[in-house]
Order: sequence, then C-alpha cells, then structure tokens
Amino acid sequence: MSKLIPGATGDWEVVIGLEVHAQVTSNAKLFSGASTAFGAEPNTQVSLVDAAMPGMLPVINQTCVEQAVRTGLALEAEINLYSVFDRKNYFYPDLPQGYQISQFKQPIVGEGVITLDLPEGETKDVGIERLHLEQDAGKSMHDQHPNFTYVDLNRSGVALMEIVSRPDMRSAEEAGAYVRKLRTILRYIGTCDGNMEQGSMRADVNVSVRKPGDPLGTRCEIKNVNSIRFVQQAIEYEARRQIEVIEDGGVIEQQTRLFDVAKGVTRSMRSKEEAHDYRYFPDPDLLPLEFTAEWVDEVKASLPELPDAKKNRLMADFGLSVYDAGILVAEPETAAYFETAAEGRDAKQAANWIITNLFAALNEQGKSIIDSPVSAAQLGQLLDLIADDTISGRIAKDVFEVMIETGDDPAKIVEEKGLKQITDTGAIEAAVDDVIAGNPEQVAQYAGGENPKVIGWFVGQVMKATQGKANPGQVNTLLKEKLGG
Repeated sequence: MSKLIPGATGDWEVVIGLEVHAQVTSNAKLFSGASTAFGAEPNTQVSLVDAAMPGMLPVINQTCVEQAVRTGLALEAEINLYSVFDRKNYFYPDLPQGYQISQFKQPIVGEGVITLDLPEGETKDVGIERLHLEQDAGKSMHDQHPNFTYVDLNRSGVALMEIVSRPDMRSAEEAGAYVRKLRTILRYIGTCDGNMEQGSMRADVNVSVRKPGDPLGTRCEIKNVNSIRFVQQAIEYEARRQIEVIEDGGVIEQQTRLFDVAKGVTRSMRSKEEAHDYRYFPDPDLLPLEFTAEWVDEVKASLPELPDAKKNRLMADFGLSVYDAGILVAEPETAAYFETAAEGRDAKQAANWIITNLFAALNEQGKSIIDSPVSAAQLGQLLDLIADDTISGRIAKDVFEVMIETGDDPAKIVEEKGLKQITDTGAIEAAVDDVIAGNPEQVAQYAGGENPKVIGWFVGQVMKATQGKANPGQVNTLLKEKLGG
C-alpha cells in the first residue's frame, strides 16, 4: 500500500516509523507494589518509591519482565539474555525523581518482525528494532485551577513496553494496519489490553518525506497519539506540511510535535532531543537482568496460538476466505466465539452471521462481543434451526432480533411466536394454488415468456400468504411445476 504523494515538484514518498508505548498488564507497577488499576482517584495509588521519597529504592517486578519477554517472543524477536536499566535524565514535572528509569544500549528485546494484513489479501513485513521496559510518568492536569497545574502520580512508575519499529511503512494506511496488528498480538498474549482511549497504548509517530530513491529526510516526531484514526490523520497532515515547506524553499527541522485533534493539524512542541541530551547511564540501584535460555523457552511454551497461526488454521479447517478469517481473528474473543458457533456447522454461514448480523447489532448497542446478549452457543442453535428447515433464513433474522433484545434461546422464540417453517407440501400447494388462481394476468405473462422474472413475484405472494413460514425451496419447485416452468 505504499503510495506516492503528488507535489508541485513531482511525487514524494512518506517514510514512517512508530514508537508504541504499551502499558504492561500487571497488578503492580514496574518498581513498586502500588496498584495499576484504571480510574482511581488522583494520587491514591502512589507508593513511597513512586513519590521518590529519600532512601526509597526500586525493586523490579518479575511479572513485568516476563510480559516483556512474552511480547518479544510473539514478535519473533531476539530475547537478550542480558539487559540493563538506565537513567534517562530530563525535566519531568510529573515524575518526582527527575529522571526516568528506562533502557538504552542494552534493551530486553532486540530485532523482530510484524506481518501486516493489507487489503486484497496482501501482506507486508515491518521490522521491529527493539522493545524495552521503562516507567511511565504521572499526569499534569492544567484544567483543575485557573492559576495552578495539578499533578496526579497514579501513573508514575507504571510499566511500559516501548516497541520501536523500523521506518518501513510508506503510508498512513500501513501505519494503521501496524497498530491494529500489534494491538491484536498484545491482546492475544495478554501483555497489554490495548485500550488506547484509556492511555494504555499510545504511539509516537515519526514522519519524514523524500523523493523516491533519495536518502531518508529529516524526521519529525508526533507525540502521544492515542487512536488509530488520529495516527493516520497526523501522518497525512504532517507529510503534506513537510512537502509544502520543502517546495517553498524551506528546511525541515528535527522536532517534536503534537497532534491537535480538534483542528486536525500538528504543531511544534520543542526541538527534538538526541540520545546524548538525556545523559543516559546505568541505574546504580538496579542490577542487570540476566535470563537463562531454558527460562526463555519455558515462557515461549506458555504462549497461546498467535493471530497469524489462528488465521491460517481457520482458513484450512473451516474453508474461510482470507478476508473472513482476518476479521474473525482480529480479537481473540471473536475468534473463540466463531469456533464455538461454527463447530459441526456450515462455517461460512456462521462467519456471515457473525460479521454481518451480530457485528451490526453489537455496534448499534455499543457493545463488544464479550457483552453480546446472544452467546456463541445460541447462534449455533439458530443455525441448526435453519439447517433442519425448522425456520427459513428470512424468519431467522426476525428470531435473531428478538434474541438480541431478550437473550432468549432461538427454539423458545420460535415456539412462542409460532414461527416454525411450513414444510407440509399439501399446505404449501394450497397456498400456491390460491395465488395462481387469483392472478391470471401474471400467469399469462409467465406462460407467454413476456416476463420470466414474475416467478419471483409469485414466490413473494406465497410467502406473504403464509406469513413467511413456507419453505422457499418448496414454493419455488411447486410454482415452476404448476406454471409450466
């Protein structure tokens, strides 16, 4: 999906790299036992370590380390058996110790790869440069008082995985696909919940432009973008801005920018710092992390089936298309729902009902599949009623609407509302005879070959006469017999 952007001086290529900050799924922070629960009152989840009280020393959270290793393994990345925590010195108004504990030259995870799922079944590999652990800062709140800035330290010390891509993406669409795929992987393995709206996953977007084939241009970094849509909008705007600056004779300055969501523009925040500006040095309070290869193998063995493997299996076992399988594996809960509903049934039909009917109903109610009022087992029961001719496909849609509203089993709804399909040939034949007898003009049109499509009209009339309960296949057969078709 690499695309060139037209400019006054010809075509331009945008080069994109992402630094995704993913909050580690852990009950405690990276270096303290304080809670990481979302939504607590300000400053109620702050330990003495988080508040940088004198004499308080950090203690590494083993769960966070294991989660980082799990993520690295899922990204097919190199796990470094020896890694070091560093102090990153910078003025942090909402990180009390005045420096961030992060990793620099020796991160916990090295190079890996993510395979993007693009339209038309295409894929693209994007390199992962590194993954390192670091602590998050607190939150400065500027809207609590007209003259003061308040600070909430609940997030201070929360464990983050910074996942740095290579500059391999060439369009906003590819960047969106990258974030979606990364979020899917993290959710599958349970290392980050991926809730961008809650701040537990956000992206720093690096954008530069160049003429095709030229060396890399000067990049600008757009900080803390918290939705896939905003990532794409920020890239589109920033690429266009840089092209206009260069074509007007200007020079791109390496800088950090913010994306203004309301206006859809990026604006300068500060000149971009380099690594030496942070004066990194190994944290004297933390020993290096050392793993054994055997321990890493144990962690690898605990990984669940990953999205790409599951997608390939659904295509092989259930005969699904690339498109359907891709949609169904995007969330682990959706994949599990499908497998339950489709087991022993028409898998394509199950996929269609989930992707078309269920997704539409859940979207209307603002619910996820986890909160679905129709369980996977109930959807399977509905498909069984269609398969054994208890109800028609059209009636099934009516039954499904009631299931969404009430959560009742489909068999109960069919029984209570008298919706069983009429398969008695005699009853259907009587309805067909009545419709034919009452519409001689249409019979003549069909018999004379003037309007062969009128057969569809006859089917509709019979279905109407039977309140939609007649078996459509039998109706068609009887009509053609009696009309001489």
